[in-house]
Amino acid sequence: MVLHPWWLLPSLTAVLIVALLLLNPGRLTEFNIVERMVALTALAVVSVLNGASAVQLVIGIAQGAQRGHAVQVLISGVVVYWTNIVVFSLWYWEFDRGGPARRAAGRADFPDLQFPQMSDPSMAKAEWEPRYLDYLYTSFTNATAFSPTDVMPLRIWAKMTMMVQAGISLLLALMVFAWAVNGLQG
Repeated sequence: MVLHPWWLLPSLTAVLIVALLLLNPGRLTEFNIVERMVALTALAVVSVLNGASAVQLVIGIAQGAQRGHAVQVLISGVVVYWTNIVVFSLWYWEFDRGGPARRAAGRADFPDLQFPQMSDPSMAKAEWEPRYLDYLYTSFTNATAFSPTDVMPLRIWAKMTMMVQAGISLLLALMVFAWAVNGLQG
């Protein structure tokens, strides 16, 4: 990772995950405000630290501080990029229709993200619900295409979140790619 000390992000994340497991060791079946706040705090911490890693990586590339560290830059770029995908998939999962507990309890009203299975009854059963891997796929395609592909954001928060994710991914891809091409020239 780009951030120092290197153990900070994994340690904070581990502490928050342990707290979540202690709050609800079983299957998510009902809404718990404490559990939700711990989950959102963990997600916010990882988001901020990954954002700081992305900024630090981009600044290091722009200032030329990464010369002679090709493997480190490429690995850091991949780690920050992949963490960005996972973090945004979790944001989508946590906020679409009020979060996983509200969706599981059937208390979710209108979708924030429209999956293809929701718009055409011939594609899935009427009770079809997106699972985490659907949100991971959404995040991955948004990060690689720099726009939503088959899942459409319906609410402003979803549109702005996808815009931020695509912007971060585009900046990372451009900077690491430009740095790599420049390295090939020398």
